[in-house]
Amino acid sequence: MANILDTHEVSKAFGALVAVNRVSLGIEAEGIHSIIGPNGAGKTTFFNLLTGFLRPTSGKIFFLGEDITGRPPHRVSALGVGRSFQITSVFPELTVRENVRIALQRSTRASYRLLGSMKTLRYLEERAEQLLDQVALGAKGGLPAKAISHGERRILDIAVAMATSPRLLLLDEPASGLAGDEISRLVRLIQDLATSTVIVLVEHNIDLVLSVSRTIAVLHQGEVIAQGPPEAIRQDARVQEAYLGGEACF
Repeated sequence: MANILDTHEVSKAFGALVAVNRVSLGIEAEGIHSIIGPNGAGKTTFFNLLTGFLRPTSGKIFFLGEDITGRPPHRVSALGVGRSFQITSVFPELTVRENVRIALQRSTRASYRLLGSMKTLRYLEERAEQLLDQVALGAKGGLPAKAISHGERRILDIAVAMATSPRLLLLDEPASGLAGDEISRLVRLIQDLATSTVIVLVEHNIDLVLSVSRTIAVLHQGEVIAQGPPEAIRQDARVQEAYLGGEACF
Protein backbone atom coordinates (compact mmCIF):
# COMPACT_ATOMS: atom_id res chain seq x y z
CA MET A 1 0.00 0.00 0.00
CA ALA A 2 1.30 3.47 -0.90
CA ASN A 3 2.09 5.83 1.93
CA ILE A 4 0.20 9.06 2.49
CA LEU A 5 3.13 10.57 4.42
CA ASP A 6 6.87 9.93 4.36
CA THR A 7 9.73 11.54 6.24
CA HIS A 8 13.34 11.05 5.16
CA GLU A 9 16.05 11.62 7.77
CA VAL A 10 14.16 14.53 9.37
CA SER A 11 15.99 16.34 12.17
CA LYS A 12 15.33 19.41 14.29
CA ALA A 13 17.94 21.04 16.50
CA PHE A 14 17.47 23.93 18.91
CA GLY A 15 21.05 25.02 19.37
CA ALA A 16 22.89 22.08 20.91
CA LEU A 17 19.65 20.24 21.69
CA VAL A 18 18.60 17.75 19.00
CA ALA A 19 14.86 17.24 19.58
CA VAL A 20 14.26 15.09 16.49
CA ASN A 21 17.14 13.08 15.09
CA ARG A 22 17.09 11.64 11.54
CA VAL A 23 13.54 10.30 11.71
CA SER A 24 12.41 8.30 8.69
CA LEU A 25 8.79 7.17 8.87
CA GLY A 26 6.18 6.00 6.40
CA ILE A 27 2.47 6.32 7.20
CA GLU A 28 0.20 4.05 5.18
CA ALA A 29 -2.81 5.62 3.49
CA GLU A 30 -5.30 3.76 5.65
CA GLY A 31 -6.28 3.38 9.28
CA ILE A 32 -4.96 4.72 12.59
CA HIS A 33 -1.25 5.07 13.28
CA SER A 34 0.31 6.13 16.57
CA ILE A 35 3.52 7.72 17.77
CA ILE A 36 4.44 7.06 21.39
CA GLY A 37 7.41 7.67 23.62
CA PRO A 38 8.44 8.97 27.04
CA ASN A 39 8.09 12.66 27.90
CA GLY A 40 10.62 14.71 25.96
CA ALA A 41 10.99 12.10 23.21
CA GLY A 42 10.28 14.67 20.48
CA LYS A 43 6.71 13.69 19.58
CA THR A 44 5.09 17.14 19.53
CA THR A 45 8.17 18.65 17.86
CA PHE A 46 7.79 16.02 15.14
CA PHE A 47 4.12 16.98 14.67
CA ASN A 48 5.16 20.63 14.44
CA LEU A 49 7.59 19.72 11.67
CA LEU A 50 4.96 17.76 9.74
CA THR A 51 2.48 20.64 9.87
CA GLY A 52 4.84 23.52 9.11
CA PHE A 53 4.94 25.13 12.55
CA LEU A 54 8.66 24.33 12.61
CA ARG A 55 11.15 24.02 9.75
CA PRO A 56 13.42 20.96 9.82
CA THR A 57 17.13 21.50 10.36
CA SER A 58 17.63 18.76 7.78
CA GLY A 59 15.69 16.05 5.97
CA LYS A 60 12.56 15.94 3.81
CA ILE A 61 8.81 15.54 4.38
CA PHE A 62 6.50 14.22 1.65
CA PHE A 63 2.69 14.23 1.62
CA LEU A 64 1.05 12.21 -1.17
CA GLY A 65 4.44 12.17 -2.87
CA GLU A 66 4.81 15.97 -2.83
CA ASP A 67 7.69 17.63 -0.99
CA ILE A 68 6.14 19.84 1.71
CA THR A 69 9.32 20.45 3.69
CA GLY A 70 9.27 23.87 5.32
CA ARG A 71 5.93 24.98 3.88
CA PRO A 72 3.93 27.23 6.23
CA PRO A 73 1.01 25.75 8.19
CA HIS A 74 -1.75 27.25 6.03
CA ARG A 75 -0.26 25.72 2.89
CA VAL A 76 0.17 22.31 4.54
CA SER A 77 -3.43 22.51 5.72
CA ALA A 78 -4.65 23.44 2.24
CA LEU A 79 -3.03 20.28 0.86
CA GLY A 80 -5.11 18.12 3.20
CA VAL A 81 -3.30 17.84 6.54
CA GLY A 82 -5.40 18.68 9.62
CA ARG A 83 -4.30 18.86 13.23
CA SER A 84 -5.50 19.15 16.80
CA PHE A 85 -3.29 20.37 19.66
CA GLN A 86 -2.31 19.26 23.18
CA ILE A 87 -4.03 22.34 24.58
CA THR A 88 -7.46 22.88 23.08
CA SER A 89 -7.59 25.83 20.68
CA VAL A 90 -11.32 26.55 20.93
CA PHE A 91 -12.68 30.01 21.77
CA PRO A 92 -14.43 29.58 25.14
CA GLU A 93 -16.77 32.57 24.82
CA LEU A 94 -18.06 31.57 21.39
CA THR A 95 -20.66 28.87 20.91
CA VAL A 96 -19.71 25.36 19.92
CA ARG A 97 -21.21 25.99 16.48
CA GLU A 98 -19.40 29.32 16.06
CA ASN A 99 -16.05 27.67 16.78
CA VAL A 100 -16.59 25.24 13.92
CA ARG A 101 -18.00 27.89 11.62
CA ILE A 102 -14.94 30.12 12.10
CA ALA A 103 -12.69 27.18 11.23
CA LEU A 104 -14.76 26.63 8.09
CA GLN A 105 -14.46 30.32 7.16
CA ARG A 106 -10.68 30.11 7.48
CA SER A 107 -10.58 27.07 5.22
CA THR A 108 -12.90 28.53 2.55
CA ARG A 109 -11.00 30.74 0.10
CA ALA A 110 -13.96 33.03 -0.55
CA SER A 111 -15.14 33.18 3.06
CA TYR A 112 -14.10 36.78 3.68
CA ARG A 113 -14.85 38.13 0.22
CA LEU A 114 -18.34 36.62 0.35
CA LEU A 115 -18.95 37.02 4.05
CA GLY A 116 -22.09 39.01 3.36
CA SER A 117 -23.55 36.42 1.01
CA MET A 118 -26.54 34.67 2.53
CA LYS A 119 -25.80 31.62 0.40
CA THR A 120 -22.27 31.39 1.78
CA LEU A 121 -23.39 31.92 5.36
CA ARG A 122 -26.08 29.27 4.97
CA TYR A 123 -23.52 26.81 3.61
CA LEU A 124 -21.16 27.49 6.54
CA GLU A 125 -23.98 26.98 9.05
CA GLU A 126 -25.10 23.73 7.41
CA ARG A 127 -21.57 22.37 7.18
CA ALA A 128 -20.90 23.29 10.82
CA GLU A 129 -24.03 21.37 11.83
CA GLN A 130 -22.87 18.36 9.81
CA LEU A 131 -19.48 18.33 11.51
CA LEU A 132 -21.03 18.67 14.96
CA ASP A 133 -23.43 15.83 14.23
CA GLN A 134 -20.49 13.71 13.07
CA VAL A 135 -18.77 14.15 16.44
CA ALA A 136 -22.04 13.87 18.40
CA LEU A 137 -22.05 17.50 19.56
CA GLY A 138 -24.99 18.66 17.46
CA ALA A 139 -27.28 19.05 20.46
CA LYS A 140 -24.81 21.42 22.12
CA GLY A 141 -24.10 23.68 19.15
CA GLY A 142 -25.73 26.71 20.75
CA LEU A 143 -23.85 26.48 24.05
CA PRO A 144 -20.74 28.54 24.80
CA ALA A 145 -17.67 26.33 24.47
CA LYS A 146 -16.81 27.09 28.10
CA ALA A 147 -20.10 25.48 29.18
CA ILE A 148 -19.33 22.00 27.84
CA SER A 149 -17.16 19.41 29.57
CA HIS A 150 -13.41 19.09 29.14
CA GLY A 151 -13.92 15.88 27.17
CA GLU A 152 -16.42 17.60 24.88
CA ARG A 153 -13.97 20.45 24.30
CA ARG A 154 -11.37 17.89 23.22
CA ILE A 155 -13.90 16.51 20.75
CA LEU A 156 -14.81 20.02 19.59
CA ASP A 157 -11.12 20.59 18.88
CA ILE A 158 -11.21 17.56 16.60
CA ALA A 159 -14.31 18.94 14.84
CA VAL A 160 -12.43 22.20 14.26
CA ALA A 161 -9.51 20.23 12.77
CA MET A 162 -11.96 18.37 10.52
CA ALA A 163 -13.25 21.67 9.07
CA THR A 164 -10.60 21.54 6.34
CA SER A 165 -11.79 18.05 5.23
CA PRO A 166 -8.27 16.66 5.72
CA ARG A 167 -6.95 13.52 4.06
CA LEU A 168 -4.59 13.13 7.03
CA LEU A 169 -5.53 14.13 10.59
CA LEU A 170 -2.87 14.48 13.29
CA LEU A 171 -4.20 14.29 16.85
CA ASP A 172 -1.86 15.47 19.62
CA GLU A 173 -2.76 13.91 22.99
CA PRO A 174 -6.54 13.80 22.34
CA ALA A 175 -7.15 11.77 25.51
CA SER A 176 -5.30 14.20 27.78
CA GLY A 177 -7.30 14.77 30.95
CA LEU A 178 -10.02 12.30 29.97
CA ALA A 179 -11.20 9.24 31.89
CA GLY A 180 -13.75 6.45 31.74
CA ASP A 181 -16.70 7.10 29.44
CA GLU A 182 -15.00 10.14 27.91
CA ILE A 183 -12.15 7.96 26.64
CA SER A 184 -14.61 5.38 25.30
CA ARG A 185 -16.45 8.13 23.45
CA LEU A 186 -13.18 9.45 22.02
CA VAL A 187 -12.14 5.98 20.85
CA ARG A 188 -15.45 5.50 19.04
CA LEU A 189 -15.06 8.89 17.35
CA ILE A 190 -11.48 8.21 16.23
CA GLN A 191 -12.45 4.83 14.82
CA ASP A 192 -15.39 6.39 12.98
CA LEU A 193 -13.25 9.17 11.50
CA ALA A 194 -10.65 6.62 10.41
CA THR A 195 -13.10 5.09 7.95
CA SER A 196 -12.58 8.11 5.68
CA THR A 197 -9.47 9.90 7.05
CA VAL A 198 -5.99 8.60 7.85
CA ILE A 199 -5.24 9.38 11.49
CA VAL A 200 -1.93 9.72 13.31
CA LEU A 201 -2.05 9.89 17.10
CA VAL A 202 0.50 11.17 19.55
CA GLU A 203 -0.77 9.70 22.77
CA HIS A 204 0.37 8.69 26.28
CA ASN A 205 -2.62 6.43 26.94
CA ILE A 206 -1.01 3.13 25.97
CA ASP A 207 -4.22 1.10 26.31
CA LEU A 208 -5.94 3.44 23.84
CA VAL A 209 -3.01 3.24 21.43
CA LEU A 210 -2.86 -0.55 21.52
CA SER A 211 -6.61 -0.86 21.00
CA VAL A 212 -6.94 1.34 17.89
CA SER A 213 -3.61 1.42 16.08
CA ARG A 214 -2.71 -0.27 12.81
CA THR A 215 0.95 0.61 13.37
CA ILE A 216 2.92 2.23 16.18
CA ALA A 217 6.22 4.12 16.02
CA VAL A 218 8.21 4.66 19.21
CA LEU A 219 10.37 7.76 19.67
CA HIS A 220 13.08 7.93 22.30
CA GLN A 221 15.41 10.91 22.66
CA GLY A 222 14.33 12.12 19.24
CA GLU A 223 15.00 8.84 17.41
CA VAL A 224 12.73 6.05 16.16
CA ILE A 225 13.66 2.92 18.11
CA ALA A 226 10.81 0.70 16.90
CA GLN A 227 7.97 0.67 14.39
CA GLY A 228 5.38 -2.00 13.66
CA PRO A 229 2.02 -3.49 14.64
CA PRO A 230 0.88 -3.25 18.29
CA GLU A 231 1.87 -6.79 19.28
CA ALA A 232 5.40 -6.38 17.96
CA ILE A 233 5.77 -3.08 19.83
CA ARG A 234 4.40 -4.64 23.01
CA GLN A 235 7.14 -7.28 22.94
CA ASP A 236 10.04 -5.10 21.76
CA ALA A 237 12.86 -5.07 24.32
CA ARG A 238 14.07 -1.61 23.24
CA VAL A 239 10.62 -0.19 23.92
CA GLN A 240 10.50 -1.82 27.36
CA GLU A 241 13.90 -0.34 28.15
CA ALA A 242 12.91 3.17 27.00
CA TYR A 243 9.81 3.20 29.17
CA LEU A 244 10.64 1.30 32.35
CA GLY A 245 14.24 0.21 32.33
CA GLY A 246 13.53 -3.12 30.71
CA GLU A 247 10.52 -4.08 32.83
CA ALA A 248 7.24 -5.09 31.19
CA CYS A 249 5.17 -1.95 30.64
CA PHE A 250 2.35 -3.13 28.37
